[in-house]
Amino acid sequence: MLQLIKIELLKILTKPRSFIGFAAITAIVAIIQFALFVDGKNYLSFITQQIEQSFILQGNILNGNLVAFIILQTLIVQMPLLVALVTGDLVSGETASGTIRLLLTKPFTRGQILFAKLFAGSVYTLLLILWLGVLALVGGWILFGKGDLIVLSSDHISILQQADVLWRFMAALVVAFISLSVVSAFSLMLSCFTDNSIVPIVACMTIIIIFTIIGTMDIPLFDYVKPFLFTTHMIIWRNLFEDPLPKMQIIKSISIMLIYIFVFLFIGFTHFNRKDIQA
Repeated sequence: MLQLIKIELLKILTKPRSFIGFAAITAIVAIIQFALFVDGKNYLSFITQQIEQSFILQGNILNGNLVAFIILQTLIVQMPLLVALVTGDLVSGETASGTIRLLLTKPFTRGQILFAKLFAGSVYTLLLILWLGVLALVGGWILFGKGDLIVLSSDHISILQQADVLWRFMAALVVAFISLSVVSAFSLMLSCFTDNSIVPIVACMTIIIIFTIIGTMDIPLFDYVKPFLFTTHMIIWRNLFEDPLPKMQIIKSISIMLIYIFVFLFIGFTHFNRKDIQA
């Protein structure tokens, strides 16, 4: 089984598209950090101008923690595409090229093959999240220093002390990994249903975009649907920066995402085991 996982990881590493995500994250983080380093004070004053009418803000407000939070808000919502690019053709890509038939001649069950692909896709997703976290946090601390984090929302403002920030970022990355694992499981499930490597990637992103649009529109009819959309719960990582911490809401969303992962994998494994693939 370990050998099979190594093979799947090697396959991901040999695909040029696997490095698109890391290159895109590096470029976007560098651009945002450079822009904020050059003109961050004007950007921050534009955001806090209403608050400054009632409060006096002092200290290093534009610090690495705030910059990292801005980067996470900007990039995490875009990362499903980067994950789907790799996990969307883990099965369908090999089916289209015919290499899956060669793999089935080896002493591995179909369940083991799909599990190895799932594990390799999860490793890729984890590395992508860790890369984002390191660049955002460490780069932000080096360029802007450390300090308290001001979190603005539509109805309130939260000021988190520096000592209370790091664990929230770590927890946010863990929750973001679970969120992207939903995308990984969903795209892998779609990949089991087609022999075209592009279809599951496009279908996955199309559905995510549709669900996201529904989730952002304030239409009474959609309010009944939003709690059942996995995209609604994928942004729960933001709640980790609220004070007080909405623990039950976070636990509920994580539980729902784990259920979605299980359902997607169950459907994918069931179909892959029954799929007619001639060896």
